Amino acid sequence: MGLLQKHLGQLEAYSGIRRAGADPFQVAFDAVLSPTEGLINGKRVILLGTNNYLGLTFDQESVEASVEAVRRWGTGTTGSRIANGSYGAHTQLEQSLASFYGRKHAMVFTTGYQANLGVLSALVGRGDHLILDADSHASIYDGARLGHAEVIRFRHNDPEDLYKRLRRLEGQPGDRLIVVEGIYSMMGDVAPLREMVEVKKETGAYLLVDEAHSMGVLGEKGRGLAEAAGVEEDVDFIVGTFSKSLGAIGGFCVSDADDFDILRVVSRPYMFTASLPPAVVASTLKSLEKVEADGALRAQLMANAERLHAGLNALGFTTGPKASPIVAVVMPDLPTALSMWNGLLAGGVYLNLALPPATPNNRPLLRSSVSAAHTPEQIDEVLAIFEWVGREFGVLPSLDQRAAG
Repeated sequence: MGLLQKHLGQLEAYSGIRRAGADPFQVAFDAVLSPTEGLINGKRVILLGTNNYLGLTFDQESVEASVEAVRRWGTGTTGSRIANGSYGAHTQLEQSLASFYGRKHAMVFTTGYQANLGVLSALVGRGDHLILDADSHASIYDGARLGHAEVIRFRHNDPEDLYKRLRRLEGQPGDRLIVVEGIYSMMGDVAPLREMVEVKKETGAYLLVDEAHSMGVLGEKGRGLAEAAGVEEDVDFIVGTFSKSLGAIGGFCVSDADDFDILRVVSRPYMFTASLPPAVVASTLKSLEKVEADGALRAQLMANAERLHAGLNALGFTTGPKASPIVAVVMPDLPTALSMWNGLLAGGVYLNLALPPATPNNRPLLRSSVSAAHTPEQIDEVLAIFEWVGREFGVLPSLDQRAAG
């Protein structure tokens, strides 16, 4: 028996998905033409599954900053900052992030995933308690495993259940760290952060907010949900990523915690991973400047999100309760989800097929991520294709059925 035989069940399920049409996990682009359009098998498609919220991947100033950094500093650092040292731009980016969030300290990781691995595993360990929203991202759960803290899950976005679970820990030794997300990556819903802060205060816990999908999206200055909810002073740690609104790759943590820099020598994902290339740091710095200086992109992003969310609901699709840059359509079952996803791709719309167990309530989702760069005409074209495909595969009633009704 080969080492991969243990995954036979997943292999059979994956083979079934591939038999249904295109492979949603190995889509290959011939070209990416802009933040909102690409070529797949020679056909132009609207990009609706990229997390490119502010459309900054092709921002000319960010591109030029990246190109200049390659010329000056080369293509990579070839090692971790602990082993190979830091470049000046690494320190500049950390200072800029700390200033952006109004915090004393910042630390940059090579990916957002590693930010959660590195921070969570270093903040809490054996004998501590990590209290997670049940819908937390995989990187949060993996960070919990790496740190060996006791993991306690509370019902998604339920401050009362959070409070009950913390009360049960009264009298037990160890620190308590609550972890929530600003915008949840599957349904696009937002944490009730004010209520959770009250629970944190009453129970003496610490609070970490993952702003991966809310940085650049929420708040007057784009700092995320903590800013939008007016509770930044009550959040002990903020983690996030550069791969959404900032159009690059990388992760970070900011905090006012004393002795913050000890994280650099106790966080294994930080210590043993090559640091960000200078070109990525340069484009990230330029994009961060744009997020901080101008809220117009955020306003356009939310207008586009509301247009798509309202349009899908008007057609009769089931989505999340509120508009956000993540707009997910709930599918009744896997075969329908596969048919719809393939139909949308054939019709010229690329989005994400999200499958259990990574989805809330184990329901398949067609997950869209809207960009500020989408035009109203592109959103309307997406809605027209959604309508046609939805009627074709019975998710929406056919025109004949509507007429008969």
